[in-house]
Amino acid sequence: MRDIEVYPHLWLSISDSEYHDDVLEEVLEYNHPLQFCVELLGVNTDDTLISGAGVQRSWTFKTPKFQRSVCVDIHMPPSLLATFFPTEGGEIPSQFSLLAKGDDWQTMLHPKKTTAVNSVAEQIINCPYQGITKRMYLQVRVLELIRLQLTPIITDRGGLQPQPRFRAGTVERIYQAREILLSRLENPPSLLELAQLVGVSDACGGLRLRTLQRGFQRLFSTTVFGYLTDKRMERAKCWLREGNRTVLEVAIMTGYSNPTHFSVAFKRKFGISPSQCLLGKKSV
Repeated sequence: MRDIEVYPHLWLSISDSEYHDDVLEEVLEYNHPLQFCVELLGVNTDDTLISGAGVQRSWTFKTPKFQRSVCVDIHMPPSLLATFFPTEGGEIPSQFSLLAKGDDWQTMLHPKKTTAVNSVAEQIINCPYQGITKRMYLQVRVLELIRLQLTPIITDRGGLQPQPRFRAGTVERIYQAREILLSRLENPPSLLELAQLVGVSDACGGLRLRTLQRGFQRLFSTTVFGYLTDKRMERAKCWLREGNRTVLEVAIMTGYSNPTHFSVAFKRKFGISPSQCLLGKKSV
C-alpha cells in the first residue's frame, strides 16, 4: 500500500493485496472521513464507492483467502468539497450535503463504474512521473476521479438518491447488506441473518425480509440470491482464468459442495462450462 498526501489533508492510497488466510475483521463505530474508492481487481469491480463523512456503523466482514484486491482510495475531510467545488458563499454545494453528516450516520453511495472512471484509476496507479511532476499529475487525476464519481449525484442519475417509499436509512442498509454478501460469498448469511445484521425493520421494529428483497431488486435489479450467485460466478471465473486450481477446488472455494451444481450455475452465467474456461486459460 502506498499513501500519498496529494493536497493538504487529502490522501491518496493505492493498495494491492492478497490474503493467504481467511480474515475476519470487525469495524467499530467511528467518525469516518469522506472517501472515494475504485476497485480495479476484486469481488466488487462493477461499482465504485462513495463513503460519506459521518458516523460509520459497526459491522463485521470476512475477506476470503486467495482473493486479490487492487484499489484506489481517496480520503479527505468534507470541508475540502467547498475548496474544490465552491459556491458563491464558499460553502459545500447543496448537492453534496448528504456527504457531510457530521455526528449523524454516514451516507454510502455506489455509482456504477464507467470506462472513464476505470481509465483514470489506472492512470493513477501507472503514473509515469517522479518528484514534483508526479505530484502535479496525481493532483489532476485525483480531482478528475472525484468529479466523475460525483457526476451522478449532480445529475440525479444511477439510482443514488434514496427513494421515498423506503424508510430513512434503508437504502444505506441495503448497500451494507450487499457489502456483507461480498465479504462472505463462500459462506453467506441467511436472509433472516442478513436482515438482522443490517437492521432492516418496519415501524414496529420487526424484521422485514420483503424490504431486503425489494431493496435489492430496486437498487441492483436482482434478488439477494441472484446477486450472490452472480458475484460467486464472477469470482470463480477469475480463479479459473488464473489456471492454477482445479474445477473442484474452485467450486469448494466459491461455496459449492456439489461440483455439478457449480458447473450448472457457471454455464448458465457465462455460456461455457468451468472446464472449458479452465482449458481456455491454460491454452493461452
